[in-house]
Amino acid sequence: MRKSRFRDEQMVAILREADRGTVGEVAKRHGISEQTIYTWRKRFGALQSDDVRRLKQLEAENARLKKLVAERDLEIEVMKEIAAKKW
Repeated sequence: MRKSRFRDEQMVAILREADRGTVGEVAKRHGISEQTIYTWRKRFGALQSDDVRRLKQLEAENARLKKLVAERDLEIEVMKEIAAKKW
């Protein structure tokens, strides 16, 4: 996946700027297409920059917790297999 030139906070700032002016002018000023602004609007909606920062933190924490649960499930499965074998 291609890395964006803009951070999420910058995208939200551009969206708020587009809310105050016309989408075409804002897109031209920042060197992006109008479709990009509409895509960002669909992705971020009414979020503010602080909300986006918090969302990224929550997503990172959620990924970490999912990894922990997957590892724990794997350990449980291994223990069940060991317990099921007859010595």
